[in-house]
Amino acid sequence: MILGVIAVVLMACLYFVITYLVRTRETHTLVIYGNVDIRQVDLGFRVSGRLAKMVFEEGDEVKTGDLVAALDKAPYEAALATAKAELAQAEANYAKLLYGNRPQEIEEARATVAERQAAFDDAVIILKRQSEQLKVGSTSQQAYDDALAQKLQTEALLKNANEALSLEEEGFRKEDIEAGRAVRETARAQLESAQINLNDTEIFSPSDGIMLTRVREPGAIVDPLSVVYTLSLHKPVWIRAYVSETNLGRIKPGMEVSVTTDANPDKPFKGQIGFISPQAEFTPKTVETPELRTDLVYRMRILVDDPQSKLRQGMPVTVTIKTLN
Repeated sequence: MILGVIAVVLMACLYFVITYLVRTRETHTLVIYGNVDIRQVDLGFRVSGRLAKMVFEEGDEVKTGDLVAALDKAPYEAALATAKAELAQAEANYAKLLYGNRPQEIEEARATVAERQAAFDDAVIILKRQSEQLKVGSTSQQAYDDALAQKLQTEALLKNANEALSLEEEGFRKEDIEAGRAVRETARAQLESAQINLNDTEIFSPSDGIMLTRVREPGAIVDPLSVVYTLSLHKPVWIRAYVSETNLGRIKPGMEVSVTTDANPDKPFKGQIGFISPQAEFTPKTVETPELRTDLVYRMRILVDDPQSKLRQGMPVTVTIKTLN
């Protein structure tokens, strides 16, 4: 009889302890449901052209920096060569304006002045002789007039030669030099633009991932708005989930979580809460039962460690969180 009473008491104590532990665990554990949200990138060119190469097929693994696709480079290589030639011409013209005329050109202008000066001096002598002869009647008025015209003509030519020499010695005006510099800088910018356009004829993978779709084929004409590939990224892998307002105070960003799938409930993934929206919204229809769809919830983003890439876009998951209270 006594043994029976002791057994009943022990069983009652054991039941009480188990119940307490289960309730305590449930109190400090929050289970929510969500879906895998893997980032995708639409890959395209920033320039238009004819597709020359498509490297990957759908489902292929891609590493960061891999060449993905390329356009025909010929038009952009020609544009780059033209830009280089225009820059060389602009730099040469600017150097000429900056450093002025060559010594040989200045010496040539001086020689012209000397030649015109000699012609003018000779014309002055002839005019003086004709003037003296006209006074004594030993020459005609026409000869005197011709000598005078020759003197005036050589004088004008000498003046022009002196002005040309002055310009050669002074060099180019400041405004001309600034204009030449502006032309040179414009040519440099056009060269950089041509180089960028040539570089943009190739697409490189921005991250590790899997080619989800191959939209175009070689030979197609594409523009900057065209998508040629869609890349599914390995990282980051997010879980999109929602937490009710009543449980909002039990969690915070940075907390570790356990994520399981229906296919492998005994092999959880490690993760942590990365973001909790500060704005409430109505529960999406894809998350909860019809009775709870009108409840206000807060969107969560949970970062998951998936080294073997077992999680797939849209896959439903269960998230277990050890809460603050």
